[in-house]
Amino acid sequence: MRKKQITTFYMPQQVDALNGEDLYTRSPNKPALLLNKLKLEGLMPYFDVKEYAPFEKEEFYLAHTQEYVDAFFEGTKPLATTNGLTWSENLVNSVCYTNASLYHAIKYAMQHPEVLTFSPTSGFHHAKPDRGSGFCTFSGQVIASVKLYQELGVSGAYLDLDHHFGNSIEDSRSFVPDLDKAIPVYANINPKGTNESYLADLCRNLAILKEKILAREIHYIVWCHGADSHVYDDLGGSVNTDYWLLVAELFYKWVLEVEQELGYHLPVSMSLFGGYRTNAYDSVLSLHTADLVMAANMLLGHSIAYEPQVEVNPYISKEPFRVAIAAGETIMGYLDEIL
Repeated sequence: MRKKQITTFYMPQQVDALNGEDLYTRSPNKPALLLNKLKLEGLMPYFDVKEYAPFEKEEFYLAHTQEYVDAFFEGTKPLATTNGLTWSENLVNSVCYTNASLYHAIKYAMQHPEVLTFSPTSGFHHAKPDRGSGFCTFSGQVIASVKLYQELGVSGAYLDLDHHFGNSIEDSRSFVPDLDKAIPVYANINPKGTNESYLADLCRNLAILKEKILAREIHYIVWCHGADSHVYDDLGGSVNTDYWLLVAELFYKWVLEVEQELGYHLPVSMSLFGGYRTNAYDSVLSLHTADLVMAANMLLGHSIAYEPQVEVNPYISKEPFRVAIAAGETIMGYLDEIL
């Protein structure tokens, strides 16, 4: 039986409030906003918050050029601002904590597979070896998984349900020697499609992943359920609320099925990834909360009542594709038409 609390690797130092207030993205401030949301909803008793050690600068050399890492830590432009964020010493400090949070969450799950772990972080999956990109500074998944492969000899898979393809892993394969072993080429999973086809694509990938787990080729899973896959996200548009929740339900049922065949707990960690609303940002936090509640109910045996509150986005509610997706339709190949 799994431990009843979600072990959460959060420290206030991982938050960069300046960027959260002044820029389009609120991701640098989202960990604090989400933890406050959980507190307001009376859900914090279901979370065990742990402190952890931040990364040192040298650990970022695992996935990035020394030129880029040094430039970011020193604030040397243009490299220091290629992530699209406002540089500050506080931002430098915060990314040392966010990247370490993901690593510690996965490692703890490996060492204690009966524990469901959570890293309330984002800002990883667009970074490149020689620069930042798309509000992402360093490739947190690459660093975490390569470190764990080198330390424990384990390989992992990322279920990246952010609306935007997680390119950092693929862009790093030729730069990081152990990456193909740490995260095999089939293990960076980014579902495609809308509503039903999105759900079906995830299901196909989970079937493949299950075979790899049973063959002992994959040792842990990281679930990254980005809120920007929701149709009313400013930068998203894959699924409506019903399908966003169905996707989570499918995943947690899959975990239980895999564990039944394994005969032991599968190490599972969760992360946040994207979510962008210039209006009604609480909709983003509500979706993340709903996912966490579902995990607690399905994997930890709780019966928590929670319904996400997602406001219609007035800026995109009249776009034909968004209207169709919001209504539950599956728009085959729509991404190729609008991107």
